[in-house]
Amino acid sequence: MGNYKYITNRILKNKAEEEKGFLKTRVPNDSDIAEGMYKCPECENQGKINQEWKRPFSVRCEKCNFLMRISKLKDEIKKEKAKEKLKKKNSQ
Repeated sequence: MGNYKYITNRILKNKAEEEKGFLKTRVPNDSDIAEGMYKCPECENQGKINQEWKRPFSVRCEKCNFLMRISKLKDEIKKEKAKEKLKKKNSQ
């Protein structure tokens, strides 16, 4: 990753579970400030990010106040697998 201690580019879902937004963030090695940009999945407003980096990372849309959370990828994968398992169980 070179000059950054954290970089992410995520697709975000709205309340209806549609993939409508994104969040791109990076944190330089010599800083605790996250820089980047987002597109809100609810209202499709685009904005810039420049805030303190901490886990769990979250950003509020400047226009509609929708909270966009970025969890760890392994937690997202576990959540998706659990959903698939439940779907499979319900379809039988």
